Amino acid sequence: MAPLAAVEPVPFEISTATSLIRGESSGEGIDMVLCHGLSATRRYVVHGSKVLPRNGFRLHVFDARGHGESEPATEYTYGTMADDLGQVIDQLGLELPIVLGGHSMGCHTALTYALADPGRVAALILAGPAFTGEESDLELDRWDRRAGALESGGAAEFARVVGSQVDGPDEVRKKITELARSRAELHRHPEAVAEALRQVPRSAPFSSVRELEMLDLPALVVGSHDEFDDGHPYAVARRYAHALPQAKMISEERGESPLSWQGGRLSREIASFLELLGTADADG
Repeated sequence: MAPLAAVEPVPFEISTATSLIRGESSGEGIDMVLCHGLSATRRYVVHGSKVLPRNGFRLHVFDARGHGESEPATEYTYGTMADDLGQVIDQLGLELPIVLGGHSMGCHTALTYALADPGRVAALILAGPAFTGEESDLELDRWDRRAGALESGGAAEFARVVGSQVDGPDEVRKKITELARSRAELHRHPEAVAEALRQVPRSAPFSSVRELEMLDLPALVVGSHDEFDDGHPYAVARRYAHALPQAKMISEERGESPLSWQGGRLSREIASFLELLGTADADG
């Protein structure tokens, strides 16, 4: 196990042609980059867990353009976010190939990057996929309402609208509402996040799930059952796992909190998966 000092995060800044990206690196070992979801920040991938930095990985996380501590841009598409990801990888001088992944928007950003240059990727970690390339994915009004709420009423109104869109028990709606508010309060530029909420759902990381058949890479697909997280359908995760030639799919048991919300447990699953590949030695 690495000494505690080695796993404390070290901040970084990456200048791109259109934004300034802020993030942090922690741990020592094999380079891993994990990207967060739409309206989240870098805190919301492994939720502060230090399991990966303590188990042979140098973990890099960053706030997407306009999110968290990163600066706004004029364009929020999977192409531009994959370019930002490439700048992070190149300017940090990461050793290729890297372990790459993320949650939701971050999962799709990682796939956009990997489809363009699969030789730079050793393995994929894909949590909460939602995009299939089909018209039913869009739900643009859902995202436009969230954008308008963030602009008009800040974090509180944004969280209220997110909660109102949850189709589940009251305790689940309450938890998601609280999580949405705490995430929204972390953004330096909420107006930029509102613009991203409009643009990203109108972008596409690929045309069809069938394109994933070209990614002959080890891939861990993390799905969650729909009673807690209907925004990331379990059926979509299964489609990704079926399309990817070397995929393994994992999930929580029915009735449990989504695995992608459990940073420590998710990190242990990632470490164990990569240990089986011979990528690193897990230490529990």
